[in-house]
Amino acid sequence: MKPPAREPLSRARRTAIHLEVRDQYASTDPDFLEWREGRTFTPDNRADWWEGWHDAVQAAVSRGVAVRRARVVSEPLTEYVRWEYDYAVTNIAAGEDVRWLPRRQAKDLAVPAVDFWLFDGELVLFHHFSGDGVLTEREYVNDANLAAWCSAAFDSVWERATPHEEYKPV
Repeated sequence: MKPPAREPLSRARRTAIHLEVRDQYASTDPDFLEWREGRTFTPDNRADWWEGWHDAVQAAVSRGVAVRRARVVSEPLTEYVRWEYDYAVTNIAAGEDVRWLPRRQAKDLAVPAVDFWLFDGELVLFHHFSGDGVLTEREYVNDANLAAWCSAAFDSVWERATPHEEYKPV
């Protein structure tokens, strides 16, 4: 099954932004489990990690879509977020721009309590998780006011966040 963000990403014309606010997701991801065993991800070894999501991002970027991902994280990073940090080189190689914002620097920002994607400033895809990080629901919302609020929230995080290349995990 295709990840749910892939379809709207394939239709995006200008922007696709992704805000992540959790410190833990389901720890059954095979890439995460392999990373725990010592696997590394390097941009020059694409055959080892390139997959369909990377194709979708690369296709969007090649048509002019700006794909940005921001993560609000607690420090020190959880093991899962440390893996996301290491794995981010794959997102960047596909064409995403990734930034990190320590949670303590977001204390005065109005940010949704759930992860979301926003496509072309119009369609919001919310990801709802259980307490232990299992994805329980994907919710698509086409509401101009909510989309504008999510866009503003993302922009406020993005402005403060550190580019991946400069962020040093704690």
